[in-house]
Formats: sequence, C-alpha cells, structure tokens
Amino acid sequence: MPAADRPFAYAILRVVPRVERGEQINVGVVLFCRQLDFLDLRTEVDEQRLGALAPDLDLADVRASLEAIRAVVCGEPAGGALATLPASERFGWLVAPSSTVIQPSKVHTGLTQDPDATLERLFGSLVCAPA
Repeated sequence: MPAADRPFAYAILRVVPRVERGEQINVGVVLFCRQLDFLDLRTEVDEQRLGALAPDLDLADVRASLEAIRAVVCGEPAGGALATLPASERFGWLVAPSSTVIQPSKVHTGLTQDPDATLERLFGSLVCAPA
C-alpha cells in the first residue's frame, strides 16, 4: 500500500544584508511535517553572489547565524532554550517575521509522502544557483 500524502509547511531562509534596500539571497529551506514528526533544514551560502550583493557583509556572522538556526532545528544544546521546545514550536519561532540579517519567507504548504526528499527538491529549486 503506497504511503499517504501528509501536509507540510516550509519557509525559505534569506540573507537580507540591508533591509532598507530589500535585496536578498536565498540561503536555506526549513520544512516541518507534524504527522511524520519531521523538522529539518538545508542551507548553503553562495559566497560569490552574496559578496557581489554586500561586499562588506561578514560571512562568518552569516554562517554562525545559520549554525544557530540549525542547532534549534535539530534540538541540540547549542540551540539554547528554543531547542528544547517541541518541533512545532521550534518551527513557529524560526518562521516568525524577523528584522535580522537572516529572515524567513512567508510559510508555504504542500503535501508529501517523503519530507526529506521534498526538502531536497525545494532546496535544489529555491536555493541552489542554476548551473
């Protein structure tokens, strides 16, 4: 019997170096599927594109922020108090509107039988630079 489609929600993580300019580069996708107890993310920083957009941006700070987000998603101690929350609450915190350099998109939804494969597909189409 084939697996049933399950609802999921995701947001794109974006680097917005200067909020007043509104320019952004997608650097990750975070995906949550409650019914399959799945919360994960994929990230990648295209240093060349980001350097062209914001040459004075500290890439080490961007990477550290993405690592902190990853620790929250994975429920690791480095994620602090947020990492101890249930997955649904962690997702809620991660996709809340933010005025920091790394900002989430609006939340989008869909159906999946395999959230890991769906995350990889979304990451490939929304974050990875076209070949």
